Amino acid sequence: MDTDEPRRLFAFPFKFPNSANVRKAAVYLSGVLYALGFWLFLDAVIFSKHANGSDVHVTFVDWIPFICSTLGTLTVNSIEKNRLLQGAMSSDSGITSFGGDLDSTIAWQARSVLFFGLALLAGGLSGSVVVLIIKFLVKDFNTYPTVGMGVNNVLGNFSILLSCIVLWIAQNMEDEYSYSLTL
Repeated sequence: MDTDEPRRLFAFPFKFPNSANVRKAAVYLSGVLYALGFWLFLDAVIFSKHANGSDVHVTFVDWIPFICSTLGTLTVNSIEKNRLLQGAMSSDSGITSFGGDLDSTIAWQARSVLFFGLALLAGGLSGSVVVLIIKFLVKDFNTYPTVGMGVNNVLGNFSILLSCIVLWIAQNMEDEYSYSLTL
């Protein structure tokens, strides 16, 4: 064994991905998932308007879950993670300061808005499932091109939900060079 050879774990050079590159890839993946969800729903709308031969069409009721999911995504991803933990950090130190009550109020407000956004996302997904069941399956419109509009609605809302989760994780990733100081 040559002593000049660097010691490494793998026989092939293997580098762990940089967190900035992973974050960038996750943001792109989130955009792809949202675009996929939007396209699935838009495909159902276009099919309903131009190629649908049945009596069932996409109406405003079908748009409501998609709008709720989109608003939930915007709401959830507009909140910073450090705002959620702000009240907990100030109360853990045991030091009461002038801004202690303000920090806990901001944290409570951020948690409430986060809950509202998650409720919109869950309402969008469950609403699309309810529309699929009531509009397509209960009324016996279960031939494929017709029921495909409801399935596209559900898959589109699920894709938007996954997009929101991936974007939330990507936005709140810690950099390898960032750190927090606590006293």
